[in-house]
Formats: sequence, structure tokens, C-alpha cells
Amino acid sequence: MYLTAGAKSLRDEVRAQLPDTLPRRLGVAVSGGGDSVALLDLLTGLAADEGTKLFAATVDHGLREGSSEEAAGVARLAERLDVPHEILRWKGWDGSGNLQDQARQARYALLTDWARQHDVEAVALGHTADDQAETVLMRLARSAGVTGLAAMPHQRMENGVLLVRPLLGITRARLRDHLRERGLSWAEDPSNRDLRFDRIKAREALAGLEPLGITAGTLARVAQNMAQARDALERCTQETARRLVRIDAGDVLVDRSGFLALPEEISRRLLVGIVNWIGGGTYPPRSGAVQHTLSAVNADLPGVLGGCLVLPAGGVVRFCREYNAVRDIVAQPGQTWDRRWVITGPATQGAVVRALGEEGLRQVPDWRDTGRPYAVLSGTPAVWKGDEVLAAPLAGFANHWQAELPAGDEEFFAFLLSH
Repeated sequence: MYLTAGAKSLRDEVRAQLPDTLPRRLGVAVSGGGDSVALLDLLTGLAADEGTKLFAATVDHGLREGSSEEAAGVARLAERLDVPHEILRWKGWDGSGNLQDQARQARYALLTDWARQHDVEAVALGHTADDQAETVLMRLARSAGVTGLAAMPHQRMENGVLLVRPLLGITRARLRDHLRERGLSWAEDPSNRDLRFDRIKAREALAGLEPLGITAGTLARVAQNMAQARDALERCTQETARRLVRIDAGDVLVDRSGFLALPEEISRRLLVGIVNWIGGGTYPPRSGAVQHTLSAVNADLPGVLGGCLVLPAGGVVRFCREYNAVRDIVAQPGQTWDRRWVITGPATQGAVVRALGEEGLRQVPDWRDTGRPYAVLSGTPAVWKGDEVLAAPLAGFANHWQAELPAGDEEFFAFLLSH
């Protein structure tokens, strides 16, 4: 396939943002819009050159007229390019809640599930420098800090799949020039002109800021600078955690005096990292709630944040799971309970795993021997059969059962760098 100098340059820029060695099976999400169609075309050539098998998927949210036809158009293009393609349909919206957020979460869930089913190690997404710039503008409006202004990362893990964004340094205009040069068509989403959406307002504002030199390219570079600052802060937070933190049965224990001596940005990051690791949060708690909890720690008072209890005692602050956050979670032995615990033991008909709680603690008279507070043990996993506690390993009643964090304690410190 003959490529002009411009197309070769574009392909080289995309290649530079991909892993040094391309995965043997690489996925690409293609909506049918110009950005993702250009990405599909560019990756088709790269994959062929490097012996990688390329797969494409289109998520059809089914939320507007014409979406099915657009997905079918992508299927025809993929067939022309000899790329296996699948349409993933979302049928999960019940008409309530934040539609855009639910659709975004559904899109990533569908794509990563599809990737895992096809043994695809990484999926490329078509977000551009313009998308990055619009994200920066929207986050400025929310008084975002370093992490918020870092905007979208070039890559991240989601559901065991690497998501990569190789177009973040490339503008929409360049991609459309490439498509015209290649004679490829694309679909225009009518919602891209709907000023009810914040992103479209940001797009309009960005056009007006260009005379000041505030362009998609400059804001994308701001995001890149902020990402470097974020990475440095995350590394500092991890190193701080190794000095001040120890893990006890899935709880995080922090030296209080050391914590209070930290710069506020590091203490805040450490607090959010702890709470999200224990509580499984996808997003950080609201800034006001975080600040309230920091004040509570400073005053040596207990608190609750993100489904976690914050319990100061004896110069140490213990972060543990809050019972109310897990009281309704039920799993079978051997399955993951509360996103992190796996409870195994003798095969027992009718046994389930759920939180120990006050009712269960009454059946474990020696729980005090563990040295862990009552409130802490209430939120730990126990094996139940009906109303009887068969085992509560973290409360000192193992009865031949084990409670494990499969990833181990070290996973906490790695978590601080990856979220």
C-alpha cells in the first residue's frame, strides 16, 4: 500500500504511542466517526507490517436513530480491510441516572469483555488531541487539580485489558485530512453539534480561544505536563506509604504523626488511595468529604469515607471496611467477596460468604484475642450456613477456612501508582 509522506508521518506518530512490541492480538474500538476510522486504517497497516492480528469492535448504544447503520458501515469497512469485526450492543439503560456516564462505563465493559473473550491483550481507542483539550477545559471549570488536568492517560488497565490512546497528540483535522487522502468516509454523530452537552460547549469555547494561542495542541501538551507531575506525585505517595503504612488483614494502618507531617497534597493522595483500595472505588471521593476526613485525622477523631471506617488509636490510624458497605454482599466460597477476599475451606453444602456483623461476632467469643476492634471485624468476611457462623478467619475463628487477598499486601503499594 503506497503512503504519502504525510501518511507515513502520521503512522510513525501513532506507532510511537503504542507498546514497543505490539501485542500479538490487538483490538481497536471503531465507532464509525472520523477519529476511530482513521485509527483503524492506520493500525491495519501497522499490524500487517509487524505480524500482529488486528480485531475491531463497534459499540452500538442504540440510543439514537441511525446508530445501527453506522455500526454496519464499520463492519463493511473492516471486511474491506480484512479485519475481523464485531458489533457490541448495549441494552442496559433503564432511563434513569446519568446517561453519558452509564454509556461510557458500558462501552468500556463491553469492549474489555469482548477483548478477553477473543484473547486480545490491548484495545486502541480513538481519542484525539481535541478530545484531550476539551477534557482539560471541562476540568478547569471544576477547579481540578494536577490529576484532573492530566486528563486522559495514554494507557491504562481496565478489567485486565490494556487500553491505549495513540491519537492523543494528533488533532481531528489531521486525521480527517488523512481520511480524505485515503478516500475513506466516516459518519458524523449529530450529538457532536448538541450544545446541551458540556463537551460540545467546550469544543465551541476552544474555537474562540485560538486567537490567544490556546489550541487543542497546547492544551494537550498541558495535559501531558500535568501527567508528568501526577506521576511524580504518585511515586512520592508510594514511597511515603512504604515508610508509614503496614497492612493488617486487609486493613491499612498508618503512623498518625508521620501522616500529619506530610504535605497536604501527599496526605490527600495517600488517603484517597487507601480508601479506594479498600472500598474498590472507581473515582476518588468528593473533595469536601476528603477534606473533612483529613480534618478528623488531624483532630484524632473517627470518620467514614468511601465505604471505609477511619479509626485513630494509639498513634495509628486504621482504615478498614465499613460494615454497612458490605452487609448485603454475598458470595459462594472460592468466589471473590467484596472485590478482594477469597474464602476457601471444606466443601460444605449451603455455605455462603457474607460480612460477620454484630450477629456473627456474638458467635465468636474469642474475637478480642485478635487485637482488632469490634467495628473492624464486623466488616470482615465470614462463612455462614443459615444463621450459624461456620468460620470467621479474620476474627480468630478459622475452623479450617482461610481468608486471602489473592494479590497480597504488596498490591496496595502498586495500586497507588496505577489509580
